[in-house]
Amino acid sequence: MSKKTTRKGPKSKGAKLAYRPIGLAAGILAGLVSGAVFKQIWKHVSDAEDAPSALQSEYRMREVVIAAALQGAIFAATKAAIDRAGARTWTKLTGSWPGD
Repeated sequence: MSKKTTRKGPKSKGAKLAYRPIGLAAGILAGLVSGAVFKQIWKHVSDAEDAPSALQSEYRMREVVIAAALQGAIFAATKAAIDRAGARTWTKLTGSWPGD
């Protein structure tokens, strides 16, 4: 098991609140970036231009579920990377970690 590490530095509720709009913008950016990345990957792994949605009857269940899982994984990884980069930049600018 790994030990949980914490960031040292001043903790401020004001800094946490000030970071909130930045975190929201980062989430929107992550959605846009991950959507574009997913479309490019889907084009390479499938003959279709767009990924299947759950309610499109012409696709098999397996293909729909694989597309959804791939899209979710890409979004989660992109969001984590963007959130982490934003938090690290915030800490460099303010000296306070926005989480915790």
